[in-house]
Amino acid sequence: MPYCCQCGSQAAETDQYCAKCGARQAGARIGTDLAAGFSPRTASILCYIPWVGWIAAIVVLASNTFRNNRTVRFHAFQGLYLFVAGLIVKWVFTPLAFLERGAHFHLAGLLELAIVAVWIFMIVKTSQEQVFSLPVIGDLAEKSLSE
Repeated sequence: MPYCCQCGSQAAETDQYCAKCGARQAGARIGTDLAAGFSPRTASILCYIPWVGWIAAIVVLASNTFRNNRTVRFHAFQGLYLFVAGLIVKWVFTPLAFLERGAHFHLAGLLELAIVAVWIFMIVKTSQEQVFSLPVIGDLAEKSLSE
């Protein structure tokens, strides 16, 4: 355990300032891994939060904490691919719906609702610590894991 460079009292390796005298510690290590404080279950759940889960998925994939955890990385890839599927629905099917007010109008709304329902379903499955592979997206996530 390191000691304060000014007063000599004990300090943790990550302390930037001494708790006793307040002096700045020269050799303090700063934690740079954003996902270090998350449990694997929490990190997996965050990857499926609608519309913002892609940020958590990228953080999980870039972190050293979950580099060797296949389950969390699978959920991160699957969450990213689910987000991309949502973007495709939003950017392809929704404009088509406004061009033609027939069946396309209802199809676009149903597809957006289905994507949100899958996000919620995956949050529930992941919170129960179950690995559920979605039909096409899960296969893509498995391929991304193996590379």
